[in-house]
Amino acid sequence: MAKTIAKKESLMTRLDKILVPIGQKLGNEKHLQAISNGMLFGLPFLVIGSFFLIVANPPIVLDKYNPATANFFIKWIAGWKYWAVAHYSQITVPYNMTMGMFGMIGAFGIAYELSKRYQRFHPATDGMISLVTFLMVATTVDKNNKIDISNLGTNGLFVAIIIGLLTVEINRLVEKSKLKIKLPDSIPPMVANFINSLIPLLANIFIFYGANLILVGVTHTDFTNFIMKCLTPATFLANSLWGYILIVTLGNLLWLIGVNGSNVIFPIVFATGVAATGANAALVAKGLAPTNLMNLQMFRIAVLGGSGNSLALCLLMMNSKVEKYRALGRLSFIPGICSINEPIIFGTPICFNPILGIPFLMAPIINIILTYVAESCHWIGMGYIVDPSFTPFFFQAYISSMDWRNVIFECLLIVIGIFIYLPFFRVAERNEMKNDAAAAAA
Repeated sequence: MAKTIAKKESLMTRLDKILVPIGQKLGNEKHLQAISNGMLFGLPFLVIGSFFLIVANPPIVLDKYNPATANFFIKWIAGWKYWAVAHYSQITVPYNMTMGMFGMIGAFGIAYELSKRYQRFHPATDGMISLVTFLMVATTVDKNNKIDISNLGTNGLFVAIIIGLLTVEINRLVEKSKLKIKLPDSIPPMVANFINSLIPLLANIFIFYGANLILVGVTHTDFTNFIMKCLTPATFLANSLWGYILIVTLGNLLWLIGVNGSNVIFPIVFATGVAATGANAALVAKGLAPTNLMNLQMFRIAVLGGSGNSLALCLLMMNSKVEKYRALGRLSFIPGICSINEPIIFGTPICFNPILGIPFLMAPIINIILTYVAESCHWIGMGYIVDPSFTPFFFQAYISSMDWRNVIFECLLIVIGIFIYLPFFRVAERNEMKNDAAAAAA
């Protein structure tokens, strides 16, 4: 026992020496602080949006529902599903206007926070310039004056980060160059602020919107979609274990720099997963055993609790000594069991976090390998049913294979995830406690 404790302390000491100095150096950098706090600015919108997304997607497949044999609970869920399908557009309005607008919220929040770090006079003005500039490059308007808002959510977050940071730098450059309209002292401050914000706003429009128009003219796509296309890997990789791991890891790496990695890899892994699941279903219909290992169930386990398998981290945070972590973990638990973890990613944050970024990459790799081995050895059932998204993981595990062993297996993966995250979380927790103590002393 004493040796085990000594080994744990030794590991913690090594992680402290290696990771904490890096984390402190990055944490004190103005731009990274602005990104972190700017995304935290939008955390309430993510949490509320997550709950409405769950309400709109009850955990049942209606094609498999038989009222004649269903019990009361299944009938209740089926009724919920019929109601959700009939009112889907109304139910998801809060989601679309919160999480669906997170890129726009981030553009304002990041610019606002960076402006505060520079101690500028009007951070809100910088935030609004960033927001308006982001809208210009992330949306398109068709001939009927309909606006495409698909890139205003987490899809466009990377562009929002770029614009949020650069608009403030451009505004500072304009201010340093003294390109100001000279006004008499009798002009009220609000009026002076309005007039002096005209030149920075115009400069940002010329730079960003002009660049976007040039890109559309040359490549026939806007900047946001161009970036997403460049990040999409070859689809054939998803049919092999190591190729699949490579794709999932790429998605998680993108999350670490603020890009919605799930949206980048989703068209690949979901399409191939559905095809493999359909092939398994055809075999089962003939009375044969399913044989396609890289089915949709593999993707569900790759995002068990959300990208990075962060449900394990959420459970650790719920019992943390740090009040911020404890509150965030409890708020994120219900979305987490439905594989919605933006509150954890952006609230902790995991983005640009070298300490928690390591288990965020490791846990899905280990889970995918264990799942591949378990399916190969027939310890769990292979997925042959296309289950609904955003279903609690334990329902999803059963529905996809109709095998209770899968539920036990996924619970075991969460326990393994806790041990993967634990040493890194303890380092992050201790670092946060030191920061809180220093802030309280100051």
